[in-house]
Order: sequence, then structure tokens, then C-alpha cells
Amino acid sequence: MTVTGTFSPPRTQCAVVVNDEDKAIVWNGAPCPALKPEEFYIRTEAVGVNPSDTKMRGSFVTPFGILGTDYSGTVVAVGDDVKDVAVGDRICGAQHAMNANTPERGSFRQYNVSAGKIWLKLPQSISTEAGATFGAGISTAGLALKLLGLPLPDAPVEKPVQVLIYGGSTATGTIAIQLLKLANLIPIATCSPRNFELVRSYGAAECFDYREKDCAQKIREFTKSNLRYTLDCITTVESTAFCFAAMGRGGGKYVSLDPFASHAATRKTVKTDWVLGPSIFGDGSTWPAPYGRPPSAEVREFGQRLWAVAQQLVDEGKLKHHPLRVLEGGLETVLDGMDLVKSGTLSGEKVVVRLRY
Repeated sequence: MTVTGTFSPPRTQCAVVVNDEDKAIVWNGAPCPALKPEEFYIRTEAVGVNPSDTKMRGSFVTPFGILGTDYSGTVVAVGDDVKDVAVGDRICGAQHAMNANTPERGSFRQYNVSAGKIWLKLPQSISTEAGATFGAGISTAGLALKLLGLPLPDAPVEKPVQVLIYGGSTATGTIAIQLLKLANLIPIATCSPRNFELVRSYGAAECFDYREKDCAQKIREFTKSNLRYTLDCITTVESTAFCFAAMGRGGGKYVSLDPFASHAATRKTVKTDWVLGPSIFGDGSTWPAPYGRPPSAEVREFGQRLWAVAQQLVDEGKLKHHPLRVLEGGLETVLDGMDLVKSGTLSGEKVVVRLRY
């Protein structure tokens, strides 16, 4: 293993975990696993907080498993087989939190270890804090496009079609809009009017106020009743029913970011699916039904391709991060960030904690 002159992996580290009383706490006894030859250590300098982090309780939890998906920081040690990363590189990526087989792999810890190829190098143009918004967003949006049967930007369509993003101002929504436009598709979106300008700046061709009366009908008119693809980034009974109402006469495909209410999926001509973000690693899911998944080499291969595409887009300045709400402090501040996300008061921003030890 190659290390910096000052870094020696500790036996334990500080991390945000869910304890044996089902409570999120900061724990000083989290393991600091030895590196495998193909892995590298990252000193965690920022983490992004996602709604899923606030839901990891009860049967989802391995007691004292580490929470968190998004991270960014600086490489401090590399395994002997690592050729494309060097000590000192800035990295951002995602982790598979609360996998019972690897409960130490959440991102809310002092030192993250690379997970497969689900990471990218940050260019100078992107701050470490901004990098902490990419992990879940890239993974979830990419999987959503796959389930919709739509291409990534490395294989753009020849004939553009419209795609509705319900919840376009969410962190996944802004990534999905960009990927769709870069694939020569035409994203349209719902969001609050105060976020119209923001969502258009990411590439939405048109925005609609989901609270407006007859909004779904207005989308049908705008799309000439030809809308065939919808991505629901909110996933409530209301959002599912709205997406089904907005789709064209011929039906199409509806994909949500969580299991959806079947009674709201009212049209047999609309095929449905939903995204399980952690499946991007290809190692399955140990979460309870309906979230359990077997390992999948096909999904693992897709995840590697997705993040390679994301690396190229970031390097070329074509993939922008979501707006930030930056908090600063120790890992205790991550608990504050989780409370803020859970409050439901955020709009058009993602909570990022800049860590100070």
C-alpha cells in the first residue's frame, strides 16, 4: 500500500451510525478496514445528506452500521493494484449504506474506501463541497434512464422525444435533466414557480407548476398527448396519479424513485418500475422487502459505464452540481443536516456538510 508521509490507517474511526437502540449517533469505535489491492483511502472532507439517510431505521439497519451515501475528499493511500488514482487526488463518489454484508461502508466517516468504480476525480473547476452532491444523484438518475429504456449521453438518440421529470428541482431531478438533454432528449419538468429559472438553467425545455389546476392537462396539451416517458422524483400517491394523467394516449413508461402506490397507477398501457439507488454497485441489497435485490453483474457493468460517462462530462464542464446548502462542523453536524432534510423545508438545495476535525 502507498501512503502519504503523515497518514497511517487507524484501527477505528469516528462515524455516524445507527446504534442498537435505533438512534443515529456519532461513534468513535467504527472500524477502519484494511485496504484491498484494488482500493484506495479517501480522507472525507465533505458529505451530502439525502432523504434516504433519514429513513435508515428499523429493519433497514445493521446495528452500528455506518450511514451515508455521498462523500468527497482527498486520496491519502492507494492499494498496490491501483493505477488510475494517486495520493493527493480529489475524489467524490457513493457508498452502499446499511448493506448487512458490509455495514462499515457508509459515507459518514473520517475515511472512505473506494467502492468499485462508483466514483470520479474532481477537476479544479468543482469544489470538494460540490462534489459531495454527485454520488446518489448520478447513480439514481442513471438507473432511472436505464429503467425508462433511454440512453446515456454517450449514445444520444437521433430523434428527440419529450421526457417529464416530476420534481425537477430535486437533486436527482437536476442531474436527470442534464443527462437527458445531453442524450439529445427533451426534458420538461414540474416544480414550484420559484424554481422555474433554476430548473431551466439545467436544461429543462419547459416548466410547469404542479400545484396549478389542470396542470397535467396542460402538459398533455404541450406534448400534443404524445408524452411517453415520466420520471417521478417525489413518489407520492399524488405524483404518481399526476404522471399517469400527463402521459399521452398511447401510454408509455413510468419510473419512480421509491415503491409507488399501485392504486394510483391506473392505466394498463403505462409500464412501471422504480429505482433502487444502491443497486448501482451490483452487489444486491440486503434491505427488507420490497428493497431486497440479488447481485447483478449486468447492473455493476452499467454502473461502471455510467460513472465513466459522468467523469467525461464533469471533465468537459457539461455536468453541473446541484445548488448547495453548506453546513460546517464535525460529524455531529451531519446529524443537524439530517434533521434539516427531514424537516421538509428545503427547496432547490442539497445539504452538504463541510467536515472539520
